[in-house]
Amino acid sequence: MAGDPVPRLPPLLEAVLSVGSELELRTTLQRIVDGAAELTGARYATLGPADPGQDGLTEIRTGEPPPAAPAGAPDAPVLDVPILVDDEPFGRLRLAGKRGGGPFTAEDEQLLRVLATQAGTAIGNARLYEAARQRERWIEGAAAVTTALLSGESAEDALATVAERARLLADAAAGVILQPTPEGGMEIVTASAYDDPGDLVGTTIAPGSPVLEQLLGGEPVFIEDSATDPRMTTHVRHRFGPSMMLPLQAEGQLIGTLALPRRRGDRPYTAVERRLAGQFASQAALALVLAGARHGRERLAVYEDRDRIARDLHDLVVQRLFATGMMLQAARRRARVPVVSDLLSRAVDELESTVQEVRTAIFALQQQPAEAPATLRGRVLRETAGAAAVLGFPASTRFLGPVDSLVPERTVGHLLTALRRALATATRRPDVTRLTVTVDTTATLPNGRPAVRLTVHTDNHPPTTWQAPL
Repeated sequence: MAGDPVPRLPPLLEAVLSVGSELELRTTLQRIVDGAAELTGARYATLGPADPGQDGLTEIRTGEPPPAAPAGAPDAPVLDVPILVDDEPFGRLRLAGKRGGGPFTAEDEQLLRVLATQAGTAIGNARLYEAARQRERWIEGAAAVTTALLSGESAEDALATVAERARLLADAAAGVILQPTPEGGMEIVTASAYDDPGDLVGTTIAPGSPVLEQLLGGEPVFIEDSATDPRMTTHVRHRFGPSMMLPLQAEGQLIGTLALPRRRGDRPYTAVERRLAGQFASQAALALVLAGARHGRERLAVYEDRDRIARDLHDLVVQRLFATGMMLQAARRRARVPVVSDLLSRAVDELESTVQEVRTAIFALQQQPAEAPATLRGRVLRETAGAAAVLGFPASTRFLGPVDSLVPERTVGHLLTALRRALATATRRPDVTRLTVTVDTTATLPNGRPAVRLTVHTDNHPPTTWQAPL
């Protein structure tokens, strides 16, 4: 019987089975389009999603369109049916150009509608599978970030870990973290990119930017095209297209913003990707807070140990050395033999030098190592430590008098410059095995004026001396 669809059931069943055998969404859609063209004898088939942003998909097609089909000419045979997923419009399946000429038949339309019905079910299943896969990847990524952050990374490394993992999960061109600036703006402090991030780090969003209020308020911002969106004001915006900017906020604390821009022309972020990325940012922020608290506790424990060691050195070692020096001085006064008296004098001098070095060590223990020293004593110790790292042995540093209170700030800079020059000269000498740095505020100039004197002495070489009035 003419128009009887029974002879074409095997191809229909094959097309239905092919459509339902794949769980990856894009592959499923391509099989729908290919099956529709094969089933109806169309030279061209296309499936256009009603909302491309929902699944991040663009038009799927097969074959070459007839010249008249795009123009909508009346002699171009066209067949068009909707595809519904859970009773919601997904898109339209459109065929054009019947092979061998002639129009599409009612039988073609009937077969296409059957295929479209089965396609709706297959698309729904593929969506569920894709959402489950994405959720699994983001959950695994968040767990990996939490593990890494709680393993003892520094604050800078922790932010870099979050940016790198988020970029990979989102398939973004870059992952950047912005933090508030003292001026009221935000600045990119960490960047991860497929290529060299270049000048991304240090890029700022100036106060008054349209998106700044939302970001500082802990609100997410979603951008369709960074290059053309008037809310974007940075000089790097032209490189990127779709973007999402997510708050890193936990326990009422705004750590910063995680931005994940894609390249220009890349597909927009789907609703599922936005939701999963937001959950990742929340968990990463909590991990950052916990890691910071843990690091703070560890630092406090270190400071407490350093302070205890410093007290023990002061209360036990220095006092005993001082008492031993007093006994040696008494013995020297009673000594009748000049050689013995000289030996005792040298021993007293060595003890005094040792006391000075121990006191220097006590001062160093009382400083917070992560912070730049503010005192002259601390700055000198930092400079000598740098030279010691080059020389391969510790330098001996002595301070005579109240150096931190007597030396004015304008003189401190000149003294440190002279110290750096002397240390640079010392590190270039191949035969140096001992380095002694002395800062003396008990010195005097030839005119009797109080002065600070810097002496840098290395073995086998005359000392380098610099001084300035106080």
